[in-house]
Amino acid sequence: MTERVILEAGQAAPDFSLQDQDGVIRSLSDFRDQRVIVFFYPEAMTPGCTKEACDFQESTAPLAAAGYRVLGISRDNVEKLRRFADRDELQYPLLSDPDLKVHNAYGAFGTKNSYGRIIEGVIRSTFVIGADGVIEHALYNVKATGHVARVRTLVGA
Repeated sequence: MTERVILEAGQAAPDFSLQDQDGVIRSLSDFRDQRVIVFFYPEAMTPGCTKEACDFQESTAPLAAAGYRVLGISRDNVEKLRRFADRDELQYPLLSDPDLKVHNAYGAFGTKNSYGRIIEGVIRSTFVIGADGVIEHALYNVKATGHVARVRTLVGA
């Protein structure tokens, strides 16, 4: 097992190119000159992930008004992400990272405590990235409920 990366504010955000729920390749560099919120979640259509994704959807207008775009990343395949987006009316890109390369680059996969068991899995994490591609906030081990409100406070939305 390799050492888990932990990113911090002030570091350059690792670039990536992943398919979204419509099969479109999205790269972080496509959003250069825009501020971006990237959140990693364990699995589409599960209760906690649905709560978090819907909270981000409900916050897209105030986040956009504050200059932020939202991107969600999971290891789910494109078809499952399409069903998730359709079911919950999610209007922002959901990106598929089945081989976990981007999860690992951001330190969003590793050993975690899940209901008292130590397992390997996705670590719910959110990154606020400035228009220059530099991380402004790196939030690891966040809770699905209440997290988006915290992010909105951090970014003044």
